[in-house]
Amino acid sequence: MKALEDRIRADAQILGGNVLKVSSFLNHQIDPDLMTELGEEVARLYANEGVTKILTIEASGIAVAMAVGSAMHLPVLFAKKHRTSNVSGAVLQTTVHSFTHGIDYTVVVESAYLNSDDKVLIVDDFLANGMAIRGLLHLTRQAGAEAAGIAVAIEKGFQDGGRQLREQGLRVESLAIVEHMDESGVTFRNESL
Repeated sequence: MKALEDRIRADAQILGGNVLKVSSFLNHQIDPDLMTELGEEVARLYANEGVTKILTIEASGIAVAMAVGSAMHLPVLFAKKHRTSNVSGAVLQTTVHSFTHGIDYTVVVESAYLNSDDKVLIVDDFLANGMAIRGLLHLTRQAGAEAAGIAVAIEKGFQDGGRQLREQGLRVESLAIVEHMDESGVTFRNESL
């Protein structure tokens, strides 16, 4: 998606450890106009898949998922990284390793909100190693729901997550795929290095 690629080029920062900082427009401060465009593009890509629910993980995936849910007129469910006092009843849970924070989270979803009648679109802001997506897929399977596919704003194509998910036969749609990044800038898939 050209608008997202242009914004990454203009405003993202490349930090050590393969970190692409997009905090000024995607996952700390949020550009609502860009987010609306992202949501509309994902809705277009998955318009004919029979999706009934959007599933993401807190916290940075929520804004992207909300934009998709709004464009598709579907409920958005997010896996919580901690079981809080307002999570009651039976839960689905799995462990997810956070690359950004270097720790494992036990993420939970109340089972009342995800069940075998659902066809789930998994949405997140980033796809790198794929740990968060795998966790959301595990929650989807626990519920007996079907995964319609995966949509992410930015994929780090030089890491294995997207390739591994596609090799499992999953549909993965990434709006921007970063093929290479260093102090000189970012190269997107299908561009020459």
